Amino acid sequence: MDIEHFRREYLQGGLRREDLFEHPVSQFSHWLDQVVASGLIDPSAMVISTVSGEGQPSQRIILLKHVDEDGFIFYTNYGSRKAKEIADNNQVSLLFPWNALDRQVKVCGKAEKIPFTESVKYFMSRPRDSQLAAWASEQSSAISSRDFLMTQLARMKEKFGTGEVPLPDFWGGIRIIPHQIEFWQGGANRLHDRFEYNLEADGSWEIGRLAP
Repeated sequence: MDIEHFRREYLQGGLRREDLFEHPVSQFSHWLDQVVASGLIDPSAMVISTVSGEGQPSQRIILLKHVDEDGFIFYTNYGSRKAKEIADNNQVSLLFPWNALDRQVKVCGKAEKIPFTESVKYFMSRPRDSQLAAWASEQSSAISSRDFLMTQLARMKEKFGTGEVPLPDFWGGIRIIPHQIEFWQGGANRLHDRFEYNLEADGSWEIGRLAP
């Protein structure tokens, strides 16, 4: 397959400094609202990049579950590969690939676990089968087959019966506290618009334009 000739023009509109909110989370929320309104599948999907102790980067797609000025929150098994790598190196990046709107958002920051009470609140809002799945799956570990996984799920259903499913002590939320956020808007002739917010020592955000 010849993929060298796969290309298109990005013609959905530019991005100007006067268009931007002063706080990057306000700008992100504005764009996210537009993505949701567009009908894009999985609008909260994001790529998270972590680095192993040996320096090997790794990415996977996860779902953003909350965002505010304190950061971007997702939930995971604390024994998973990404959580273990975060425990060793809490510097991570996120990427929101909103290709249908010719947009990307990149977030760089440090990761930290959220308070237990916040994890409990979210866990209790999940469908029961998702709660049971969190108990059944030792995320990122090697398993022999899907049958093994389904057997584990059946055991959890039997264990908890019809009662409340408690939050596993190995599962919860992680917040990415940003220090840099870039907004990318595709432009004609590859002259894309890129604006980068950088957190200053006084808590304000400096906004600068980057060459495409």
